[in-house]
Order: sequence, then structure tokens, then C-alpha cells
Amino acid sequence: MKAILALAGMVIKEMYRRKDFYVLLILLALITGIMGSVKFFDDNDIVRYLKEVCVDLIWISSLVIAITTMARQIPSEKEQRTIFPLLAKPVSRTQVLVGKFLGCWLACGIALVCFYIFLACVSFSREHEWHPVFYFQAVTLHWAMLGILLGMVMLGSLVFAAPSSNGTICFVVAVGILYLGRYLNRVAGSLSEPGHTIVYGIYYAIPHLELFNVSELAVHNWPNINWLAYFTAILYALFYTAIFVSAASLLFRRKALN
Repeated sequence: MKAILALAGMVIKEMYRRKDFYVLLILLALITGIMGSVKFFDDNDIVRYLKEVCVDLIWISSLVIAITTMARQIPSEKEQRTIFPLLAKPVSRTQVLVGKFLGCWLACGIALVCFYIFLACVSFSREHEWHPVFYFQAVTLHWAMLGILLGMVMLGSLVFAAPSSNGTICFVVAVGILYLGRYLNRVAGSLSEPGHTIVYGIYYAIPHLELFNVSELAVHNWPNINWLAYFTAILYALFYTAIFVSAASLLFRRKALN
């Protein structure tokens, strides 16, 4: 456990030393701050529009941070030849993967907290309402979704040769699931066999990341999420995260390090 925590700490330090994270964070803060400072006759619909844009920026930024951070973890260790002394400590390959995953997940969680605190402050300054329970649910659900994505990218880093190709493919897949995954069952209903069965199989096999997107609740100030549905979504995310991490660990143990 100490080895895993040590590796996670290294990943967190590495992430917050890189300039791309700060550039993205500052860019998000600037766009959100500028849009939040604009006044349109105190129109509630305009406030909702500003919140919707801010939430979309948070989701895009979190996807970019998670994918780019995880995609370079294993390939960079191989390129710099640091994977061999790391495994000779001794640290098992599974511990390396779990440590890398945990570090990226915790770093993304810290970034999400910063993003949502900023969003809450902007929202409070315009609407003068505070919803701590909802923001807790939104952050944790978003963080749970990133666990699935990080596991997917980790598995992809062992399949694809270059971090750029892995990151691009995972980003396209994640965006596709977020915006199109919920409609696959409707598409399957209009197809004949074997397309009907294949598309339905894909619909039930893929992790539905859109289940964790509660942006509409934030925009329209709807009631908090039912706690039963909340914990069900968390268990759903942990299930898929465990599948991806386990698959990556199995592949990494059998894969030759060149």
C-alpha cells in the first residue's frame, strides 16, 4: 500500500507541475469570470445560460485533463526507461498501474473541486442561493465518471502505441458515449438482424457516462438527486472502473516491456 500511495503522490506532483493544467484552469476561470460578470438586466434565463456554458466548460476541461494525464503515464515511463528501476524496487506491475490510476484520479478530483467551487461562487453571486448538497453530489458523480474514463485510457495506453492516438480515440469515444450513447437503443429498434442485436449489445455493454451529467439540474436549480439513485450511480461507476483497471492490469502483466 505504501508503494501505491508513493506512486500516486508522484503522479499528483507531476500533474500540478505541468503548465498545461494551469493554462486550462486559468482559461476556464477567465471565461467563467468574464461571462459571470456580464449583466443582462438580471434576466433569470440569461443566468441559466451562463451557468450552462460554465458547466460545459468544466466537463470539457475535466475530460482533457483526465485523458491527457493518464494517456502519458505508462508510455513516458517506457520512453524514459524509468519503468525498469521502478519494478526492481520491488514493485509489482499491478501496483504501478493502481498507483498511476489513483494519482490521476485524486489529481482530477482536486481539479474538479476547484472548478465547482468557482462555479458555485459565480452562481451565488448572481442568484444569491447556495446548494451545498447538490454541489457535493455533482462533484462526486463527476469524479466517479472520471474513474471510468481513466480506467479506459489506462487500458488504451497498453493497446495503442502513441499517447496522442490513445488520447484522441478515448476522447472521441467518451464524447460519443456522452452525447449519442443514450440513443443507441432507439437506433437498434429501427434495425433488422443482426444489426439489431449488435447495437443493443453495444448499448448494454458500454459504460453510460451521460448518467453522471447533472448539468441540467445545476442550470435549472432542480431538486437534489435521490440518494438511492446517487449511490446506485456510484456503484455503477466503481463496477466499470474495476473492469477497466483489472483488464489493464492483466494485459500489463502479460505484455513485454520494450
